[in-house]
Amino acid sequence: MTIHEAESGTVDGTDEDFRARLRDFLAAHHPGPPPKEPEARLAWQKGWLATLFDHGFAGPSWPQEYGGMELPFARQVIYQEEYARARVPGPLGTGLGIVAPAIIKYGTAEQKQRWLAPMLRGDKVWAQGFSEPGAGSDLPSLRTSARREGDVYVVNGQKVWTSHARIADVFFTLVRTGAPDSRQRGITYLMIDAHAPGVEVRPLRDLTGGALFAEVFFDDVRVPVADRMGEENEGWPLVRTSLGHERAAGAMNQAALYRRVLTELEELARERGLLQDALVRDTFADLEIRVRLMRYNAQRTISDILTKGEPGAASSVSRLLVTAFEQDLHEFAVDLLGAPGLLDRSAPLAVQKARWLNGFLRTRASTIGAGTREIHLNTVAEQVLGLPHDPAMPPR
Repeated sequence: MTIHEAESGTVDGTDEDFRARLRDFLAAHHPGPPPKEPEARLAWQKGWLATLFDHGFAGPSWPQEYGGMELPFARQVIYQEEYARARVPGPLGTGLGIVAPAIIKYGTAEQKQRWLAPMLRGDKVWAQGFSEPGAGSDLPSLRTSARREGDVYVVNGQKVWTSHARIADVFFTLVRTGAPDSRQRGITYLMIDAHAPGVEVRPLRDLTGGALFAEVFFDDVRVPVADRMGEENEGWPLVRTSLGHERAAGAMNQAALYRRVLTELEELARERGLLQDALVRDTFADLEIRVRLMRYNAQRTISDILTKGEPGAASSVSRLLVTAFEQDLHEFAVDLLGAPGLLDRSAPLAVQKARWLNGFLRTRASTIGAGTREIHLNTVAEQVLGLPHDPAMPPR
């Protein structure tokens, strides 16, 4: 047994013993409220991720050899429940739930050692470089090119809607190495240094006034061939692994998060005397049913990963459940609060610093991000229900 196993409780004791140890750890090491200044906030979050890693409480599903906990199914569920309850910072960037599973499955031994632990510890922040202005839902039509010159690729092109690009150290990126019309047969998976010469990040302002997204430009960026995952022109199977895990990664923690958020909205409605309305109670009952369904479906998705190694097409069901729920929840919250629910955080009468209004605005994009709603419906129709394949889409 390692020191990390002994401290985190990944081996000994019952599930409830593990829950108690995890809850005690999160309470004892809670990082406190986040700083307001962006750079200080980033350092605060990195410090928390390092604390988790150094004490053996990072990566509940990750292999232990890369710093994870490799928890069995029941303890992964407990971990997500307690993590959401503790109100501690989540992961930085998008690497942990998207590219890490692909690296674990397809990366070389050297790549795994070089990339995985620093990602999990928060030493390096990873961001996804997939979508382009003309290649979002139709990802195989991407045009960012990579031309090989000896031991490097020279990359030119543009990515858009890149979450966390401003703080990223590495972009896991899809590039065109085949002919322009090669679609999924000419795609290669590259890891690009976000600080390399020729990389430019331009923030994109969203409805909330924030700039979580950005567009990223590559102008003759030189990328070592050693930073390619898989073979040249054979990146599409890796993409499918990444996208499947992207849709599955948030399933359990989002189910736990929204269990807490729904309870907080119920408490707010009770404080404001709104639960006396039968229609309000009926809506809360519907949301309660749906948040429980999200949890059960997330458990099924985790079980599929543990038994099959992949989340499978059913991960699209989780994504559809979550996106519809978070949109409906925040729309209901704004309607419930009436005029005060439309005030932004600068207004004296804003409710809870306008969290419900910001959530309403932010979740308008939920049915676009991580694959559009239509893409997920196609996946469920074809790969879960067995309906005919859409000839306009890439082969499965």
